[in-house]
Amino acid sequence: MEKPYAIGIDIGGTNSVFGVVDKRGHILNQGSIKTSAYKEIDSYVTHLAAGVQEIIDQVGGAGNIKGIGVGAPNGNYFTGCIEFAPNLPWKGVIPLAQMLSDKLNIPVSLTNDANAAAIGEMTYGAARGMKDFIVITLGTGVGSGIVVNGQLVYGHDGFAGELGHTTAIAGGRVCGCGKKGCLETYSSATGVARTAREYLETRKEPSLLRELDVEEITSKDVHEAAVKGDKLAQEIFEFTGKILGGSFADFVAFSSPEAIILFGGLTKSGDYILNPVHKHMEENMLPIYRNKIKILVSELKESDAAVLGASALGWEVKDY
Repeated sequence: MEKPYAIGIDIGGTNSVFGVVDKRGHILNQGSIKTSAYKEIDSYVTHLAAGVQEIIDQVGGAGNIKGIGVGAPNGNYFTGCIEFAPNLPWKGVIPLAQMLSDKLNIPVSLTNDANAAAIGEMTYGAARGMKDFIVITLGTGVGSGIVVNGQLVYGHDGFAGELGHTTAIAGGRVCGCGKKGCLETYSSATGVARTAREYLETRKEPSLLRELDVEEITSKDVHEAAVKGDKLAQEIFEFTGKILGGSFADFVAFSSPEAIILFGGLTKSGDYILNPVHKHMEENMLPIYRNKIKILVSELKESDAAVLGASALGWEVKDY
């Protein structure tokens, strides 16, 4: 008899969220623990497993669970390890899939969080029925998952798809990865705030943003100002969209996706970011691709998306 549920676990730098999900993408039970509270990996896995076991028991036990999928920063699908993730409390290579599987006696598959988002969109969201698409997550950074012929692209080492760290402006802003000019330094929510600070320091025109503490400005503040007709805020989105759209034109050239699907807090800015992205993507596109590529916003509920994306991996678990 087919097992009716999968478990999705999203490991973030602050919290780890987990849930039981059915085939239709309904989350039946959820729980969470504070990732940052556990400085030792053994203690973390013990507490995570206990929390997951509790929600498994609520749906009749492990016999009803097909598998467990985990999305984590720098998660490697091939090895089941989290490798040198800078925003997690544990350093080095962590064989998390094997450790968790040993605790729960259920097969566990792990990938990075952006890849989990792509699998979630293909299983439950805007990419259902698509075989070629790219998911771009626009949050604190810029993550990506690339699907070609219905298969997620992992590369030879499990780390393919770092589009946020392609060079948008040569010699540009310093990125947390150590490079200069990475796309995420301009087109993430953090990048928008960074642009706002630069504009306020170098430009003289009036803006609602000048009423705020310049060091505390967020992309949400920029959006709210743009909605009120603030020209400087609207220019910030035009600048951001120009860079993001130009990069999208490059991404299209290497995989010819049916759609680029956007997810994350920055998408809440709606047409203020989407219109310039689409315009500049089309302007920079190789002619054979023009007017063929859709830009879509994720259909997954933001609060559920991480767990759903990870759970989608749980239906396709492999043993380590």
